[in-house]
Amino acid sequence: MTNIGVSVAVVGPTATGKTALAVELALALDGEVVNADAMQLYRGMDIGTAKATAEERRGVPHHLLDVLDVTETASVAAYQRDARARIESLLARRRTPVLVGGSGLYVQAVLDDLRFPGTDARVRAELEAEAAERGPAVLHARLAESDPVAAGSILPSNVRRVVRALEVIEITGQPFSANLPTPGEPRYGTVLVGVDREVADLDERVDLRVRRMFDAGLADEVRELERRGLREGRTASRALGYQQVLAAFDGDGDLDGAAAATAQATRRFVRRQRSWFRRDARIRWFDGADPALTERVLSTVTT
Repeated sequence: MTNIGVSVAVVGPTATGKTALAVELALALDGEVVNADAMQLYRGMDIGTAKATAEERRGVPHHLLDVLDVTETASVAAYQRDARARIESLLARRRTPVLVGGSGLYVQAVLDDLRFPGTDARVRAELEAEAAERGPAVLHARLAESDPVAAGSILPSNVRRVVRALEVIEITGQPFSANLPTPGEPRYGTVLVGVDREVADLDERVDLRVRRMFDAGLADEVRELERRGLREGRTASRALGYQQVLAAFDGDGDLDGAAAATAQATRRFVRRQRSWFRRDARIRWFDGADPALTERVLSTVTT
């Protein structure tokens, strides 16, 4: 099969089989894979992010993997710029870009008209200090009063996004939600493919994946990244698995407990991912357990 002249995005919750499907699609469509997993941007974060190995990539070029040090803060705006540049370069070379990942905001930043207002260090510092002193619920309640649309899409526990929303409101005088796009025709004529599984099945896959990560040496990976400054990384240090192992290092060293906590946190994250992506009516959903998954997806994206 040859290039189809548009891009494909493979999205959905963690552990559904997106990566393997993306490689199959790239092989069939004369394409290359573009990463849309925020934590796979980091060098050295391999085991805990289930980053595809060289063998699993099967010779398919992968873009935007291993581009940040763990001390750097991931930026959606920077990712938007870099991912669009890669996709446009691939299309110019008549290659099919296959965007794949479960970071919903990153996918949306590439495909939709998502804008990024400036920042104000003083305003942000004041809001962060208030959140630390009074608790995030107070700030979320304020956001609900000034921008109920934004408040409805941001969890009260997500202090970073609550602070960012209030910062934008203060420095622009406009609701934060005014910067959120209404999904329309996706950029590059992208065909959005969603992969999901039955809840019980996916929970089992998450548990198995976490056990394998710890068996494969996740704790050793965290130790090495700790030497590279992982604890100073505002984004990387909060990644699932990594934050639980760091907590174990700081406590009683119970890695079995860290694994259980990682699995529990990942299952919660899966439900948030599912909720995020299911709101997008443009996505065509497929069962990750279907033996004919690749063939069914190919028949959809090529018609």
